[in-house]
Amino acid sequence: MIKTRFTEMFGVKHPIVQGGMQWVGRAELASAVSNAGALGILTGLTQPTPEDLAKEIKRCREMTDQPFGVNLTILPTLVPRPYGEYIDAICQSGVKIVETAGNNPKPFLPKFKEAGIKVIHKCTSVRHGISAEKAGVDAISMDGFECAGHPGEDDVPNLVLLPAAANVIKIPMLASGGFADARGLVAALALGCEGINMGTRFMATKEAPIHQNVKDKIVGSDERSTSLLFRTMRNTSRVYGNSVAKKAIEMESEGKTIQEIGPIVSGAKGRVVYETGDLEHGVWSAGTCMGLINDIPTCKELVERIVSEAEGMIRGRLAKAIAA
Repeated sequence: MIKTRFTEMFGVKHPIVQGGMQWVGRAELASAVSNAGALGILTGLTQPTPEDLAKEIKRCREMTDQPFGVNLTILPTLVPRPYGEYIDAICQSGVKIVETAGNNPKPFLPKFKEAGIKVIHKCTSVRHGISAEKAGVDAISMDGFECAGHPGEDDVPNLVLLPAAANVIKIPMLASGGFADARGLVAALALGCEGINMGTRFMATKEAPIHQNVKDKIVGSDERSTSLLFRTMRNTSRVYGNSVAKKAIEMESEGKTIQEIGPIVSGAKGRVVYETGDLEHGVWSAGTCMGLINDIPTCKELVERIVSEAEGMIRGRLAKAIAA
């Protein structure tokens, strides 16, 4: 068993966290990850209302007696979301772990702390990690350029980003972006982190509540199969490189506005992809770690395999590399 400051602080067996993924982070997946000894995460805004989120938390609690958390991504949107009400629903639910992303979490920390909630904040740069630590979060999830979703605008991959952050950040830090196997976990520990956060890898599991076509496409793709949208607008998003993504990039190169491009890349269309398996209906998030994903195991099989192989590497090849 691999023990780190993160496993001890958050009460989990293994230093592995399931990323909060829109339309994917539901009770079926989060509970399976937590039952496997890792940390499952419900995606708060996947639920249409705060009341629905409270029901989903209750449903997850009925499926696992292990710790799980809720992701809340707070960003400006075309249609305003009642973030305060979602926070109230989380605090009243008894959940003790929250993953925040997007805007600086400082305004929301007092309410979370009052409810006894530990906060992991997702960052894409060293400077943002330092700010979040100063604000009082309990842990950082540092996203490198390899990640699905929003990798920030600095384009720094994890081989540099993680040790640079570890040089100055003192609280526990998770490595996020590009992690899918035991080699990634061992590397993350060597680079100064206390565990890994995996999104795309957990999409390709038996329990992930998405269509089999999506899972099969992840397995059949490689590390070159993603596209980056909204680069010129400094709102970069990494998605699967399908025809819709290519059309959006073409429109962007023509100088189209976000209002013009938005309808073809809307989250509602991405939800249809996950539900129906129509892979060209809209854009959907995927990371470069698709090049490392070759099967669709259960969450338990995946977590146990990663930890077992990581332990073997640490005790075996790495230990033997040290001359007597």
